[in-house]
Amino acid sequence: MVLEKLAISQNRKDESPNVELAEQLVVNSDREGISELIRGLQLSKGIANDCIKVLYEIGECAPLLIADYVAVFLDCLMSRNNRLVWGGMTALNSIADCEAKAIYTQIDKVKTAYENGSVITVDNSISVFSKVSKANPQYEKEIFPFLMKHLETCRPKEVAQHAERIVVCVNEGNRALFIQILDKRCTELSSAQSKRVAKLIKRVNVQAAEV
Repeated sequence: MVLEKLAISQNRKDESPNVELAEQLVVNSDREGISELIRGLQLSKGIANDCIKVLYEIGECAPLLIADYVAVFLDCLMSRNNRLVWGGMTALNSIADCEAKAIYTQIDKVKTAYENGSVITVDNSISVFSKVSKANPQYEKEIFPFLMKHLETCRPKEVAQHAERIVVCVNEGNRALFIQILDKRCTELSSAQSKRVAKLIKRVNVQAAEV
């Protein structure tokens, strides 16, 4: 059984067994084992925590192996177990490119987790929003303004990192607004942060010139 290989089942406090299990499941394309992990999310907190860890590690390497469980990961965002919330968001980040439509239909769950979640939840939610926005002009109309409001109001130390996550959905139609907001925020940033943002703006402008 896959659950027997989890860290908690081996009385281990480190994540090595979970990472190794994820690697094995990816190598073997073990969909039955992945299904067992999904069922494990409904078991005790310790088992569920290890299961979500293995699942998002799989998603990092082979997103299509967990893509069918997008609805499960969206439900994780509503959990009272914070580990499942940020783990679920991490998993969604790995599959957002191929499951944008499914995520968009329940985008309110992502927004709720963004509004109430931990730093890891928020970081990954920005990537999820950005990938979904990129997938469809209709999705962009709703999500890109939301992302720009976040970029205008997030903590200065988050501006560069989150802008780098958002840039995947920047295009000809919204580039000017993206750059305008970054230019405005630069007055609040440290020298190192400003340089990081300037480098990103330069990259966006170079890409636009090449189109």
